[in-house]
Parts: sequence; structure tokens; C-alpha cells
Amino acid sequence: MKRVVITGMGAVTPLGNTVKEYWQNLVNGKLGIAKITKFDSEDTGVALAGEVKDFDPSEVLDRKEQKRMDLFSQYGLVAAMEAWNMSGLTQETIDPKRFGVIVGSGIGGMTTLQDQVRVMDKKGAKRVTPFFVPMVIANMASGNISIKLGAKGPSQTIVTACASATNAIGEAFRTIKYGLADMMITGGTEATICEIGIAGFAALSALNTTEDPTRASIPFDKERHGFVMGEGAGMLMLEELEHAQKRGATILGEIVGYGSNCDASHMTAPLKDGSGAADAIELALAEASIDASAVGYVNAHGTSTPANDAAETAALKRVFGERAYDIPISSTKSMTGHLLGAAGGIEAIACVKTLQEGVAHPTVGYQVEDPECDLDYVTAGSRPVQADYAISNSFGFGGHNGVICMKKWEEN
Repeated sequence: MKRVVITGMGAVTPLGNTVKEYWQNLVNGKLGIAKITKFDSEDTGVALAGEVKDFDPSEVLDRKEQKRMDLFSQYGLVAAMEAWNMSGLTQETIDPKRFGVIVGSGIGGMTTLQDQVRVMDKKGAKRVTPFFVPMVIANMASGNISIKLGAKGPSQTIVTACASATNAIGEAFRTIKYGLADMMITGGTEATICEIGIAGFAALSALNTTEDPTRASIPFDKERHGFVMGEGAGMLMLEELEHAQKRGATILGEIVGYGSNCDASHMTAPLKDGSGAADAIELALAEASIDASAVGYVNAHGTSTPANDAAETAALKRVFGERAYDIPISSTKSMTGHLLGAAGGIEAIACVKTLQEGVAHPTVGYQVEDPECDLDYVTAGSRPVQADYAISNSFGFGGHNGVICMKKWEEN
């Protein structure tokens, strides 16, 4: 079996459009949630979202290319290029047949779908853009990245709702581990802050309806009552260890385990006892060949919904027992909102940076204790941590559970 390391990362988020800016704002507890500006959201009853700000894809895409890609593909491609450039790889020095792409997206080109249905309704079917299908279909983030970088290895898309990015990273990890590729760009991308996106989740009573950004995304707080929609992309450049070492790459971290399963219980609600999520965590730890006691940090799914946060807390207690109370836990979504199929991508980056720098970012907004959620959620600002292993949890509608286990990189 091959070892799999991380040599590049890329981020487009509500907290910044580079990894450096995103991480700096996470550590500082900056809130990326504010009033929706993309459209008038009053009719939906939802006021707030985690929008990407000041996004400019022009360094990666010319104007013609931008018009032919939905925003979710643009976010994904810009983040992928940051990861690629950070890795130091070049197209001239790699075997393109050993280079692949696996990207997750929960929905794909939702804004294009909405806009083109309106065009058809108002102007007729003949006025629908010929680029409608390649802009909408969820695989085109992976496809466009493969085309841009000439990656001729596996090119796939994982769609498991809010677990999509984590499942994508896990499958890319396994692709290299089992010798099917030397390099993989992986992660997730999403752009669903539009009328139908907000209205649809609002109809499920899944979204927070407050107008106070500081009390909107409040994971594990007793007063939580829905998540805040976010958008963006998070990408990792994975490499087989010897491939990276031979070229003198800077190694940022290592992926050592992956767990994936299904609650097989309910369309939207997790198992209350957290047993499905717990099993996924244990699968990741088993592949990493470590005991639960080795985990020093958890990046929680932490959506700020009553059911998810209670079930995830229960899952962590099932896996870690009494030690669950001693593990620092962060919810990135407290600052970014929920990036749906991209969430696991930016949260994996947060784990890598935590292991690298020995700092756990805060879970902001937490005020009211919940007896069902009584673990250490790092609520009083960033905190120094000593961790060799971290896990990142992602759970999606349909009962999908995805967990990756990462290890701090040390030469050995």
C-alpha cells in the first residue's frame, strides 16, 4: 500500500479566497456570515448567508470561459489551481495518465438551472443557452479541472449531499493508496446561494431565520435552530509519498484513514444515538491503524441544527468514551456557514493547518449550554493544541457519513 500526503491546498470561502486569508480569519474568529446580497431574500424568510466576497476568477479563466461555467465550477477551478500552484507540480514534469481528479458537489449548477428555467419560461425553449447542460451537471467541476490541468487519470464526482467533499477526499486517498494514480486533486465545491437554493432548504425548515449574524450559525448552542447556507470550494493536492519526496515537495500533512457508511434510516435526520457516524469514525481510525486515544483534534460537522449536533456529540462519546470530554472540537461552520458539498473540503484544510500550527480555531457564537452537547467545542477563542492526528466529520442527507483521519507530517 502507498502512503498519501498533501502537497497543496486551495480555498474559496466566505472568509477569504486563498488558504492564507481563510485560515487567518478562522483563527481570529472572524464571522463570514452576513445579509444576503445576491438577491432579495425577504420572501424566503431567510436573511443571512455565508457568501463568497470579492471573487475574481480572471487569473484562471478568461471572460468567455467564465460565461460557460456555472459559479460552482469557477469556485472549484480557482481553488484547484491554488492547490496545484502550491504543490510546485508542473504539467511538463508529470505523467498525465497518473494524475486524476475527484471532486464532490451536492447539487452542481443550481444558479444556472434556476436562471435558464426563467429564460425558457419568459422567452421560450429556443432561448436556453447551448451551454446549459455542461454548466449544470455536477461532474463538470471535476471535468473542467481535468481539462485545465491535462489530468488524464480518474476524473470523477462524488454526490453524497453534505458529505460529498469528504467522500471525494477519501476516494482520492484510496485511489493513490492502491496504486491507481500518483497525484489527485480532490475536495468539494458548491454555489447554491440563490432563490431556489434558499427557498428549498427554508421549506424543509432547515435554515436559521434570525437577522442577527452573531446568533445564526451557533453549533452546539442550546438555542441553535437551523444552519446558514454557505458557498465556496476547498481543494487538496494529494500525492503518493515517494512521488512527492523524489521531487523535493513541501509536505503539508498525510491522510491515513477514511470511513464511509450510511445510517440507512431517514432521508434527512441522523440516527439519534449517533451510531452510524460513530461507525464511520471507527472505520477511519481502523484504516489509520490507530487507537481512538491517538486523536488530538476533531473538526466537527457541527451544522447548528438541533438533530445533527446532538447526534454528532453522541457519536463522539460512543467512539472516545470519557476521553471525548478532553478532545478539542471546532465547527468551522460557525464562521462560514454550511458549504453543503464543499464543507468537507474547507474543513480538511482547517485540520491540516491545525496539525501544522498547533492551533484549533474557535467555534464562535456559542453562548447557551446544552446538556445534550457538553463536550469541549473550543468556544473561547483559538487555542493551542498538541495533536498528531485529527479527524474531519461530514454527514449528509440520505444518511451518508464520511470521515477522514489526517496525521501531522513529520520526517521519519
